[in-house]
Amino acid sequence: MSVLTRDEAQTRAQLLDVHRYTIELDLTTGDETFDSRTVIGFTARTGADTFVEVKPAELRSVTLDGRPLDPESLDGNRLPLKDLTAGEHELRVDAAMRYSRTGEGMHRFTDPTDGETYLYTQLFMEDVQRVFAAFDQPDLKAVFDLSVTAPEGWTVLANSRTEHLGEGRWQAAPTPLISTYLVAVAAGPWHSVRTEHRGLPFGIHCRRSLAPHLDADADELFEVTRQCFDRFHEKFDEPYPFDSYDQAFVPEFNAGAMENPGLVTFRDEFVYRSAVTDTERQTRAMVIAHEMAHMWFGDLVTLRWWDDIWLNESFAEYMGYQTLVEASRFTDTWTDFGIVRKSWGYDADQRPSTHPVAPEAVEDTASAMLNFDGISYAKGASALRQLVAWLGEKDFLAGINTHFARHKFANAALADFIDSLASATDRDVHAWADSWLRTTGVDTLTPQVTPGDNGTYSLTVDHAGSRPHRVAVGLYDQDLGDDEGHLTLRDRLEIDVPQSAPRPIGKRPALLLLNDGDLTYAKVRFDAESFETVGARLSGLPDPLSRAVVWNALRDAVRDGELAASAYLEAARAHLPRETDLAIVQGVLAFASAQIADRYLPAEERPAALAGLSALCRDLIRRTEDGDNPGLRLIAVRHFVSVAAHPDTIAAWLADGTVPGGPELDPELRWRVLGRLAVLGAVDEAAIAAELERDPSARGQEGAARCRAALPDEEAKARAWEAMFATDEAKDLSNYLFTATAQGFWQPEQADLVRQYVPRYFKDALALAARRGHAIADAAGRHAFPMHAVDAEALRLGEECLRDGEPVPSLRRRLADQLDDLARALRVREGRKG
Repeated sequence: MSVLTRDEAQTRAQLLDVHRYTIELDLTTGDETFDSRTVIGFTARTGADTFVEVKPAELRSVTLDGRPLDPESLDGNRLPLKDLTAGEHELRVDAAMRYSRTGEGMHRFTDPTDGETYLYTQLFMEDVQRVFAAFDQPDLKAVFDLSVTAPEGWTVLANSRTEHLGEGRWQAAPTPLISTYLVAVAAGPWHSVRTEHRGLPFGIHCRRSLAPHLDADADELFEVTRQCFDRFHEKFDEPYPFDSYDQAFVPEFNAGAMENPGLVTFRDEFVYRSAVTDTERQTRAMVIAHEMAHMWFGDLVTLRWWDDIWLNESFAEYMGYQTLVEASRFTDTWTDFGIVRKSWGYDADQRPSTHPVAPEAVEDTASAMLNFDGISYAKGASALRQLVAWLGEKDFLAGINTHFARHKFANAALADFIDSLASATDRDVHAWADSWLRTTGVDTLTPQVTPGDNGTYSLTVDHAGSRPHRVAVGLYDQDLGDDEGHLTLRDRLEIDVPQSAPRPIGKRPALLLLNDGDLTYAKVRFDAESFETVGARLSGLPDPLSRAVVWNALRDAVRDGELAASAYLEAARAHLPRETDLAIVQGVLAFASAQIADRYLPAEERPAALAGLSALCRDLIRRTEDGDNPGLRLIAVRHFVSVAAHPDTIAAWLADGTVPGGPELDPELRWRVLGRLAVLGAVDEAAIAAELERDPSARGQEGAARCRAALPDEEAKARAWEAMFATDEAKDLSNYLFTATAQGFWQPEQADLVRQYVPRYFKDALALAARRGHAIADAAGRHAFPMHAVDAEALRLGEECLRDGEPVPSLRRRLADQLDDLARALRVREGRKG
């Protein structure tokens, strides 16, 4: 199959003007394929040759202007259109298309709970070609007129309002001009809840087996949707540009969600069937806000080519968090961003695979797919937050609204956006874009506090990096008689870095915190006195966002070899018992267990680290016995299970069906406990089968696959490996079952048992990725990598694989990142900086 290059796309865009797609899909032809008939109306500006993309199971017929074309001329995914003349043309393509089990194209899923089948599309990048023939590039927008034949009793959802015409035939209203990758269909016996807001129909949809759980949260989901919708209409001059707003929670979805206009698809884990924390509800609300922002950033105005992914994702990320703060009860979302998303960006930006937020050129679609990462999302959103701090929100929004007015229902590039911003301000936004969007890496800011006259001090910020920053500097004092460890904000200064001169700060504060409020994107360090205060009084900072900045600084210092991993664990032990923000507790415990205990500490030190984390979780559980903070208690229980070194306590919880004092073990907790017991060798196949009989849902199937792969015996490992890397297509796991099996397979406690599979991984993953495509290649690199083999031999094998093995691009990128993280873990273990 050929990937589309930037040059090819530019050439085709200069040649063609695509007007309309008329698409007929028949979903009643069997379990393996569906029928796809497409009519494309387009104009050629001059006489030339070009091509249309399609990936059929069977290409039955093709006609161009009534003239048959030879289906055998299909070359991979390209059907050549020879000798086009200037003027209007009509292309007709009739094909059978294959259903997907990997979340790409038209995904087919049968619910093990009730046997019902559901279909949905994910057409991003090149996957529209799996569903219908298309001139597949984002700047050839067209109207889409879609009809679907589905089994009786099904509902069909699409980008626009759908009407059931009888006998299983559904017709969607024609769309406005949209890009090919944004077309969406979801078909099945959906459970739907509907309402109306500001004259538009709103709907939420899920599998029938999840109906009680969707109904329980319907009011919250609609409330967040309405709040964000109204707030965006206060910010943006352009009204919502589509005729309806449906949100479908679909099974085995690879991403968090997809911004299809009028029909946003979400992973259906967001339909909570077990207890969750309020931070998890906040995350779901943020994803709702993020995807709605895309209706303007990405759907109304779409990138011209994939080098401007950030114009979609960075804006939706920033607007999602900011709008949620302004419009909903979730007012601490930037703390969650700082502790979870921002670290994702920092990590990505320090690897060899880093790239600018807005790269100069992305040569083809395969390269573009690799850039949907922490840089395009988290770093880009951080850059925009810094831009708003520097520019001011009024001018920022004025520039955005100019951008919408100039490019609505069309396409734009970085230069267009910067020109729109420049029209709203006297500041040099072109220079800002060059320094922030065209560069790579993370700047580091370090305070130098210098004594002056009469007991006063001044601040100079040492700046390792190239970007200008507008940062807040928090000056915190302590009351020496305060045994509770509180810190009081004396002043918050605004400083531009690089500085023109040292900044007077008065008397020396107990803690000087750079980037207080987290408005820029940079690593920060502490002066010696401030670092001592952090150790003693971190939890005494009054603002959770300030505490998140400190925790991120400690995390960065561990990763850079400047702070002992054990010191981070000591800080967690000292300060998490007093922490009130759930995102911070969750983020710190996750880093402490998954990175420090499992990777950064030598194997002989891991038991002591797990014992310390277990004791910390016990403290948090005891702290929440009064029931006042069920979210904190749930986090503590989850992590206690994950770090348990002995089975007795958690086995008793499972037998009793509850943690003493609560919570009761719902399905998620039961599978979590069973998974840890499997790792510890305290359950067998019979126990897993019994639990699966108790919970035969899709999530139960994944839980069972994870547990079976985690069993510490050779036969279980061999079966799991064969399931993941089988060469028989009939035995291929779905994307979710592959991931679950991979998550169970590698365990630090079982290093000797699985040692033989480390070299096998670097051979088998290459073959699997080449055979099964991007989604499984990505999962193989992300989840099936031998994460806990932190040794020089694993690094050597991986580097040899990259050098000599020719992995497909998505696996190559994942492996390169994993190997860089492995090299970092080795440096941390050896006490080396870097």
